[in-house]
Amino acid sequence: MSDRKKTTPLEILESKKRVNVCAPMVRYSKLPFRELVRKYNTDIVYTPMILADVFKNSEFARSSDFSTNYQDDPVVVQFAANKGADLADAAELVSPYAGGIDINCGCPQKWAYQEKIGAYLMQDPENVRDMIRTVKGRVNIPCSIKIRVHDNLQTTYEFVKRAEAVGVDFLTVHGRTRLQKNTEPVNFEGIKLVKESINVPVIANGSIFSLKDADEMYEKTGVDGVMSARGMLQNPALFAGHETTPWECIEEYVRLALGYGTNSFIFHHHLMFMFEDVMSNAERKTFNTLSSIPAILDHLEEHWGFDSSKE
Repeated sequence: MSDRKKTTPLEILESKKRVNVCAPMVRYSKLPFRELVRKYNTDIVYTPMILADVFKNSEFARSSDFSTNYQDDPVVVQFAANKGADLADAAELVSPYAGGIDINCGCPQKWAYQEKIGAYLMQDPENVRDMIRTVKGRVNIPCSIKIRVHDNLQTTYEFVKRAEAVGVDFLTVHGRTRLQKNTEPVNFEGIKLVKESINVPVIANGSIFSLKDADEMYEKTGVDGVMSARGMLQNPALFAGHETTPWECIEEYVRLALGYGTNSFIFHHHLMFMFEDVMSNAERKTFNTLSSIPAILDHLEEHWGFDSSKE
């Protein structure tokens, strides 16, 4: 693929008032899904979190973790790292094919914390500052961070001010701490504080399941964009105003996923999420036990009129 320059997230954030963003999701925000959500009013899409040290050292990781094409634009590649050199090496490899590089400072999982990546970095602002500086010295596309709020918002304020001082281009803030469950309410005050403390664009993340949720986030925090993760898995057409996944969206996902060669586990799980609010409980029980792509397609043909012979 040639290195035709991709749109940067900053170009979008500077040209639109409300920017719709699809979150980085492990396993799920791969190329077919990114292409799907762009058809439904999503402006910026992230890759899944990629381990920078593995990516830079492994040809296998590079081919399996990041694939892209001309339509995949703008795309932000998110890396997890705790060393500036690893991050910059990985960023340099993808920079011709990406619109931006994001540093994951929010993954709350235990294994990530033990590896001193993800949300661990929220207690290591000096390292985050060094990583931003190192990446910006090596690539000429925007560098952002995705963070969480701290229990003490003064700590969050100091964290984002440090990131701004070394030239972070924009940031995303999830309005929960590392230890909060995603069923707990989002801290609008924390997000608003971040937005009011710095002069770079801020995207808000946390409990965006509908346009109404997005409107509430904008009204309460004044952010520049909103990012959805679980909401988009359940309904990739969320930002186009659909309350549940429309059938044509499911149909389109099936065609894209098969066209790109998605494996049966990811294919099945995407469909399980999309059908969650659409199928009856009885049908869902049957559908969720299917174990191969042909069995899934048979079910869609029989119960939903899907025509796999159509191009």
